[in-house]
This record gives sequence, structure tokens and C-alpha cells, in this order.
Amino acid sequence: MADDELSRLAGRHGVATRYEDWRGRDTAVAPDTLVAVLAALGVDASTSAAVRAELERHRERSRGLPPNLLVHHAAGETAGRVRAALRRHLESGEDAEAEIKTGVDEVLAPPHDSGERPFEPLPGSGDVPLGWHHLRVRHGSTWLSTMLLVAPDSLRPPPREWGFTAQLYSVRSSASWGLGDLRDLVDLATWSGRELGAGFVLVNPLHATEPVPPVGPSPYSPMSRRFPSPLYLRIEDMPEYALLPAEDRERFGALAAKLRAQEGLLDREAVWAAKLEAFEAMYRVRQERDPGFEEFRRRERDALGPFSTWCAISEEQGTTDWRRWPSRLHDARDRGVLEAREYDRRAAFHAWLQWRLDGQLADAQRAARDAGMAVGIVHDLAVGVPHGSADTWMYGGLCAPGISVGAPPDEFNQRGQDWGQQPWRPGALAGGGYRPFREMAAAALRHAGGIRLDHAMQVSRLWWVPEGASPAEGTYVRYDREALLGCLAWEAERFGAVVVGEDLGTVEPGLREELADRGVLGTSLLWFERDAGGRPKPPGQWRELSLATVGTHDMPPITGFVHGDHIALRDRLGLLTRSRAEEEDDHRRQLDDWLAVLHAQGLLGSAPADVMRALADGSTAYDEEIVTALHDFLTRTPARLIGVSLADAVGERRTQNQPGTTDEYPNWRVPLADQDGVPVLLDDLRTGKALRLFRRAST
Repeated sequence: MADDELSRLAGRHGVATRYEDWRGRDTAVAPDTLVAVLAALGVDASTSAAVRAELERHRERSRGLPPNLLVHHAAGETAGRVRAALRRHLESGEDAEAEIKTGVDEVLAPPHDSGERPFEPLPGSGDVPLGWHHLRVRHGSTWLSTMLLVAPDSLRPPPREWGFTAQLYSVRSSASWGLGDLRDLVDLATWSGRELGAGFVLVNPLHATEPVPPVGPSPYSPMSRRFPSPLYLRIEDMPEYALLPAEDRERFGALAAKLRAQEGLLDREAVWAAKLEAFEAMYRVRQERDPGFEEFRRRERDALGPFSTWCAISEEQGTTDWRRWPSRLHDARDRGVLEAREYDRRAAFHAWLQWRLDGQLADAQRAARDAGMAVGIVHDLAVGVPHGSADTWMYGGLCAPGISVGAPPDEFNQRGQDWGQQPWRPGALAGGGYRPFREMAAAALRHAGGIRLDHAMQVSRLWWVPEGASPAEGTYVRYDREALLGCLAWEAERFGAVVVGEDLGTVEPGLREELADRGVLGTSLLWFERDAGGRPKPPGQWRELSLATVGTHDMPPITGFVHGDHIALRDRLGLLTRSRAEEEDDHRRQLDDWLAVLHAQGLLGSAPADVMRALADGSTAYDEEIVTALHDFLTRTPARLIGVSLADAVGERRTQNQPGTTDEYPNWRVPLADQDGVPVLLDDLRTGKALRLFRRAST
């Protein structure tokens, strides 16, 4: 087939035919990759004739209105913006007759009958309210319909605040069941807000995990991003616990004590088995037909029904991977699944768990605000879900078959990355009004002060890797950035929340600027903040609209980093792409640069040369001074939000996640501990026994 025709077809569907690699070199995408990616988008590019037919089909589909129309709100001028957009799409120099039905199709809103609301003429000028509306336009002798989103022009920036960032599952207390839970989140927010003046707590994704073993440890590879995990429920805070017979409460108390006494790595499967037993006992004594539960089910029905059914079938089949189920169960929307009454009772149980989670999530945000936090709880949203997961079953037609999301080769991962996560098909997502994406955002925001979007590039482009190819043999696929950012901004506006985008790594040109224009905060990571010459960036040159932190969960805490623990670990695991000596030399240079900046700023009292000699000797004498100085540096930047890792605050050295590994390192299973590896409980933080970072300031 002609390469130019294939390239044109790829371009029409947002598939990159060339890209700039991490060394700045222009790189061509192989034709085989383009054909495979286009096939996943439902586009046949297998032959020259097929390519030409698809080009013609695309031209036909491009005529008329798109499935969604987005304009940004401008007081008194929004209707004019809508009319201008219609003229542009209809290629008409005149205003067409248009009618609008306002305030419909909002996600997670109380059910109402929008059919009784009439269409009204779209005014030639004036305002149109924020939100989703139905729009229809007379075009010749026919009416064309589309959905209209009027999105905020820009979100209001949050006040300048600091807060803890935490992997909640690792933050245990003397009352939790072996994993940090939502009561621990309440207590962490209450204590840090009232006692330390924190304005927010940022936690890892609380997305749903497997309802049957094995329970995956990674919060960034969930079964569903739409629903949270019952693992985070505090058993004793569920109203049904008080209704249990005394002998049951005694038995569950013993189970919890056994989990609390376990040493070593976190054991999600043991916690899930114990909690599931308690959940089932409480479900048996629940109030039948509770009005609150029935209202919750009505509000969540479109997604809750399929998700809870997926949980029930997974239990029956003994696996969460629906691709291994009988073929009659492969499609969540198939009539055979919808009419399969044998799953109703168990599905109702899993729906009830989601209701109780909704209540405890609301309690956490309420406690955070009551403690004086200006923002409150900030939830993290993972970039995707694995193949065979709940979301890929629920939204099967929207997901790209035979494709995994990953990242091209870069300085830190020179083989590229395949995350094993199945992406949305951009056109199918748009055709459905972005509803699953909007529901995911709204579900996280309704009981939160904000969300962090992991890998913020997901709203603009993702690196697609065809099945059987290496990560280096992928390409970028474009998403409608303006539409997805508009969806996020409107949901955040609805709930009065802040949005943070994790824009680290290879970032598409213009993305950071557009995030800022829409009021979405970026992420500034101290170790990566360097000027054009590679030197540490002075605090005055940092971005204001950002969440500033020292490190991230994919790096060791500060103490481990300055001692080079990450280099020793990557060397032991065979992950280095150059010699250990080269890595250590580069590490020492970068660390020496930062210590010099801290000293020049008056934040590090000790001489950098003395600190470097001590670190070379393995001494921990300066550890607390370094950690404190780095965070003091963050306060000199203009960043609106400053994140302090709870692991840094207690002196932890071990990393939570080592990219490039699965079982070689205990990713996401490391309990919060001090510099000696001794577990730290939330109780220890509240008493001040383990809080090292704030020690100097309080003496």
C-alpha cells in the first residue's frame, strides 16, 4: 500500500506516524504498527484498497455535527460562542435555527425525567449555563442533534496550602485490620489539619481491586477506576457491626488482632478474607430495603449494576478475567447477562459494599474540612485498567482490543514500558458523550477536595503498544484534549474541587500551558526541576500552578535517595542501563548541586562537603537536616500546593514501587516504617514519637 495514504489515514484518526524520542531525534513509526493500531480503532488498513475506502468513509463521517460540542463559558457571550461553533462545523456563514434543552445528562445527579423539559430556541446572544445540554440544529430539511458542554473557562486556583501525601494502605493504626483504611484517613486528616495546619491529604488511588484471590497489590493497576475498593472500609464504623451478636463481634475482633500482629510485608489477601467474612455477617443483619441504599442504587444504576454483577460472576467463576469465563458471559450488555437472575443476590451484596464505601468516603472529606483543611482529601486517579478487568467488561466497546498503554523509551527506561493497561478508543469514547470518563471523575470528586490525574498526558495522547510488539514499537494516539479537560473542569467546578495533573516525563508540547490555562495544576518534582543547563532551578523560577514535592512513589524516600539506595537496588535487580559507577558519579554530582543550593539559600547549616563525606561513609548524621532543608526549599517556591510525603516525615528509606519489576521487589506492600525499618503506626504520629521532619521546628 502507498505509505502516504496510510499516513494520511493514520493522521485522520489521531495516530502519530512520527514522534520525537527522548534524545530529540525524529523517529518514524513502522507501517505494521500503524496497521495494528488502526485495526484496534476499528479501521481496516490491511490493504491499499481498504485504506482508500476508509479515507472515503472518514470524509463522509466528518460532515455535519460532531457527537459533542464544547465551548468555554464567558458571561453574557456563551450563546454567541455556541453559534460560532455551529457555523464552523456546518460550514455555513449564517446562523442555523437551533434549539437547546439545558441541564440534562449530568452524571451522578439525582434521577429525573428530562424528557418533559422542552427544547427552547437558542438565543443569538447572552448566556448559556455551565454543564451538559442537548442541542439540535435545523440543517436543510433535517434536524441534527448533538450534546453541548459549556465548561468553565478556567478553574479557580486553590489557596496556598501544604499537606501530606500518603499510600493509605501502608498507614496503619492500632485499630485497623492490617491495612490503612478510611477511618485511618479520617484520623490522619483530623490530626494533620488541627495539629499541624495541613490543608490537604493526597492519597493513592482507592480504586476497586479483585473480589477473589489473587488480590493485586498495585493501586495503579485496578479492576475498576469507577468504584473504590471495600478493602478500605473500617469494619467497626459500619452501622451493621453493632447489630452483630456478641460472639460474632468477639470472633471478628480476634481476626483483626491477628492481622495487626502480622509482621513483614502487607498481606492484602489475608485482610480481604477476614473482612469479607465480616461483610457477609453484617449483610445478613442489615436493614432490608433501606431507603438510603435504594436511592444509592437508583443514582448509580447504569454502572453499579454491571460492576456488582462482574463481582458476583468473578466469585462464581473463580477468576476476575472475564476472557476466561464462558462465552455467554463475555459481554456485560448481552441479553443473557442482563437476564441472568442467578447473580442478583450476590450482586446486591457487592452494591451494598459500595454504598457503605460511599458513606465512609463522605465521612473522610467531612472530617478533613471540619479539621480546618481548605482543600481536604485529594484522590488519585490511575491512568487505566488491565485487560480482562471490570472496566473492560463494563465498557467493552469503548476499549481498544489488542492494545496496551505504555511509554516510549526514555532516559530512565531505555527499553520503554508496557503497563498492560487497555486504553479507551477515542472516537467511541466521544460518541458516548465521554460518560464513563465523566462518571469516574465525578465519583472521585463528590467526596473530595480534589483529584490528581496520574499521567496527565492521558487527556491528550497515550503511547499504544500492539499485542506482541515491544514497547519501543508503539506509537502515540491522540485524544480530544480540549473535550477531556472540559469534562474534568466541569466536574471539578460542580464539586468545588482542585485538579492536579501529573505532568512528569515526556510531555507533549503545549500540554502544560493548556493545563495552566484551564486552572489545572501541574506537578513539580524537586529532583527533576533543573534549568536549561542542568542545574537546580531556583525557587523563584518554579511554577505557581503546581503541586510541588521532593519525590514520588516511584522513587525512594529522601533518606534512601540521598544514600543511593535506589542505585544499589536497581543494580541488584539488573535494571541499570549503564555501569553502577557511572550512576553513582552522576548521582553524587546532582546531590552536590542541590546541597550547594540549599546551603546558599541558608536552609542547610552544615557545609555541603561535610555532608557529602558523611553520606559516602554511610553516616546518617545529616539525614534529618537534609530532609527538612529540602522541604523548607519547597516553601520558597510559589507553588500553590506543597506535598510532604509521610514516608519522608518519619524517615523511611524503602521505596514503595520499583518500576520495571513485578515480583522481584515487593511493590506496594511496604508498611510505613522509620529509618531502621521499625513499623510506624498512625498512633505514633499523633503522639509525636515518630514524626522526624517536624522535630527541629518544634524544639
